[in-house]
Parts: sequence; structure tokens; C-alpha cells
Amino acid sequence: MNKNSGKKKILYSLIGIAALIGTFFIGIVYANKEVVATVGEVEITETEFYDYLVSLYGRNALSTLIDNKLIEIEADKEDIKIESEKIEEEYQVYAETYGGEEALQSVLNQSGMTKQDLETEIETYLKLEELLKPRIEITDEELKTYFDENKESFNQEEEVQASHILVEDEETAKKVADKLADGEDFAEMAKEYSTDTASAENGGDLGFFAKGTMVEAFEEKAFAMKVGTISEPVETEHGFHIIKVTDKKEAKEAVFEDHKDEVYEIIMNEKIQSEYGAWLSEMKEEYSIKNSLETV
Repeated sequence: MNKNSGKKKILYSLIGIAALIGTFFIGIVYANKEVVATVGEVEITETEFYDYLVSLYGRNALSTLIDNKLIEIEADKEDIKIESEKIEEEYQVYAETYGGEEALQSVLNQSGMTKQDLETEIETYLKLEELLKPRIEITDEELKTYFDENKESFNQEEEVQASHILVEDEETAKKVADKLADGEDFAEMAKEYSTDTASAENGGDLGFFAKGTMVEAFEEKAFAMKVGTISEPVETEHGFHIIKVTDKKEAKEAVFEDHKDEVYEIIMNEKIQSEYGAWLSEMKEEYSIKNSLETV
């Protein structure tokens, strides 16, 4: 169960067109130049470019800026401040969701955003969260009902934590296995020999995984091994794996009291998502907002 799913939906609504806003404001930067591009003898003027950006993104971009400004104004009024540690904590949650900070950075680069851009939007969301929480009530009955209806998603599946060294051929696999048998360090061998570069840098560590996650032959072997043992080479469609099991978690049925805080966060995020639209409408009625693009 991902307790941040509701949170992400709102954050995405805040940053979903952040890249478009950046593109849109390129038009303003270029507005100092009469001609921004040429195609053969044909010129593309700043006015054409700006009008094109406005027609595609202008209304949405400006609307998002207005919404974010309302959050900022109300947060200042309530003296809401977000600690940098909390922003970094949330950033790491998103990095984990995308499969690591490097993967998240790749997504940001493709969107024309920076880590600082995302952190700014995370701060905006956290301020919104603080503004909306006083409007939301969650009862113990709601918590228990949600848990009972979604109990299976909270159950702890049997999991194994393993590292591996992946090589292309059996000869190399046997060579590595012999070195390990002679006392060579598994992590160092992974860095030197493993073709799985993603895990090799971490000594071959694959983290915890449940059944149904890995290829069948690899998984079958890993779950059958004892903690601390190293396998003989295991062949899969990816090559030859030498597996080291470093930890195990037994299957465990979820207990409500153990997950009460997590359930609370899930429901709170869902209610914030629902409450955001109503709050935004109230704010727009309270403040005098002039949007010049509404008539464009």
C-alpha cells in the first residue's frame, strides 16, 4: 500500500505543467528579440512564438501560478513554514517511487525541471497540507473500516534480501565462484565482474523482494537458501548469477494497531485531495483575481 498515492496526485497537479510554464516563459525571454528563428528565408518572429506558447500552454500555466500564489499567501497569513529537512524527506520519497534519485533526476531533466524546482513544488504542497488539515476530520471508525477493507495490502509477504553477481558465461561464473570460495569479498567481486551495473556499485545488493518479482530460476534459488549462504552459478535468460542471501522476512498477517498511523496518512492524503478543490474555490471568491489570458 502506497501511503503517498493521494499526496502524489495533488503534487502532480501542482507541477504537472511546470515544464510547460518554463517553456512558456522562454517566450518572454525571447521577447527582446524580433526574430527568434529562421527556416530557410522564412522568419519566425517573437510575436508568433509568444502567441503560439500562449495558445498551447498560457492559460494552464497562468492558472497554476495563480493557484500556487493563493497557497503561498494563505500560508504566510497562517505563518506556516516548512523545514528544509521535511522537504528533503519528501523529495527522497519521490526518488524512491521512481526507483532512485538518478531515475527521478532523469525524469526531471526530460521535463525541463531541476531538483530545486521540484523541491519548491514539494514545499508548496506541504504548505497546502498544513492549510487543509484543520478542515479535515478522521474518526477511529474510518481508520478501522479502511484497514479491514484493504487488509491484504498491509500483510507482510515473505521476502528475501539478496545480492548477486551477474556474468555472461558459465566459465566466468565458475571463476568468480572459486574466488568467493577462497574468501574473496562478495561486494568487491560484484563491482569487478557483475554486468548488472545498477546493482554492482552497491556490491550487488538487490534489496528485499517478494515472490513474483524476479525471474523464476533466480527467485526459486534465493528463497530456498539460508541467510549468509552463497549459491553456485544459476542460469537465467540474463546470464549466470551467483546469489548471496543476506536477510529474510517471514510472511506476517497485518494487525490494525501496527498500521494505524499509515492508514491515517492514506486517508488524510485522500481527503486533502478532495478538499483542495473546495478550498481553492473559496480562495478565488475571497481574493480579487485578474487573469488577462481568460479573454485571449
